[in-house]
Amino acid sequence: MLKTMSPPHISKLTFATLLFPLALVLFEFAVYLGNDLIQPAMLGVTRDFGVSSSWAPSSMSFYLLGGGCIAWLMGPLSDRIGRKKILLAGALFFAITCLLILFTQNIQSFLGLRFLQGMGLTVISAVGYAAVQENFEERTAIKVMAIMGNMTLFAPLLGPLVGSLMIDHVSWHWGFVGIAILALLGWLGLKVAMPADQKANLTQKPMSSIWSDFKTVFNNKQFVIMTSALPMACLPIMLWIALSPVMLVENLGFSGLQYGMAQVPVLGALILGSVILVKIIDKYPLGQTILFGLPTMLVGALIILIGLFIPTYFVWTLIMGMTIMSFGEGICFSVLYRLAMMSSDVSKGTVASAMSMIMMFSYFVVLEVSRMLFEAYDLMAFSLCSLALVLMWFTLPRTMLKKVMVERKEKGQF
Repeated sequence: MLKTMSPPHISKLTFATLLFPLALVLFEFAVYLGNDLIQPAMLGVTRDFGVSSSWAPSSMSFYLLGGGCIAWLMGPLSDRIGRKKILLAGALFFAITCLLILFTQNIQSFLGLRFLQGMGLTVISAVGYAAVQENFEERTAIKVMAIMGNMTLFAPLLGPLVGSLMIDHVSWHWGFVGIAILALLGWLGLKVAMPADQKANLTQKPMSSIWSDFKTVFNNKQFVIMTSALPMACLPIMLWIALSPVMLVENLGFSGLQYGMAQVPVLGALILGSVILVKIIDKYPLGQTILFGLPTMLVGALIILIGLFIPTYFVWTLIMGMTIMSFGEGICFSVLYRLAMMSSDVSKGTVASAMSMIMMFSYFVVLEVSRMLFEAYDLMAFSLCSLALVLMWFTLPRTMLKKVMVERKEKGQF
């Protein structure tokens, strides 16, 4: 039987209330660096293992697949034994796998360890984010998620710069050493700062009830549609992170420094969008920023596509279009995430796990398909994949969002 969950009690942001999110951010930063720092260094990895650079995007897709495969367990387990225990175990496991990858001898074992490292993504999304949503009032939770997003965005901002330097000057092995150290610091911060789980928030249901809980979640049409919209919003930027080392360095002849600098406006716009979201979230009905952000992303995707027909200016239209798309994602993703998670009344660990499964497997499939298309059709494939993802949001997700906003208005929810 599910005990009554204590309502969120934190509505104001102070240094004391932010200690736990800040500790979670440190671990999250390490996990994101596990992709954003390593991805540009993959050209060095493939060179060391004597394989084609076409293997480079697989590092990211296997990382995401690892997160998706364990998602079904992490959230429900944290519902039963506590979020803190799972977070601490996950941070320690992630650090260990980062050290083990130093001893790999071929691309297959490397990708195997990348799969295991990806489980850290699910620990954050299915356990850490659920804890944030439970402990903070609705709009405060969105602000906390946006602030966390701003801080972790330094990973994709700094990661490419450091990763590109590793290509030219040092071994990629040092990247994993640094990531492991950050993860261990995050583990220590969570151990000290994360509140102990309240027994009232833990379910007494047996583990055998997991499947019925998931069935309830996945039978919820609103949940499925709103969660499916999340990859549509963030996958274009993930495609950029996965493919830009090949696009910019190999295809367009960028140096390591030029590649790193090209990331600054794109990922800086993501930070700017999140900052603006925190400033305006209390002024507009929840969901309004999504109705602005996704059309903004569409404009960016169209600019990239147009640039293909103006080869002289393609680099500029590519970076400009990605910058606009990043800004659009920044002002809508945290709100979209909140609305998706609150679409179901099932315990939030299970809901967050279901979200992780949909998102991680979507990431894996789209990234691998895009990689194969990119090998065959080059920059045209990247442009059309980005455009198609954004256009998909204007179907069922947009209709569902408007329906949710109308229902919230009828209930007097701003």
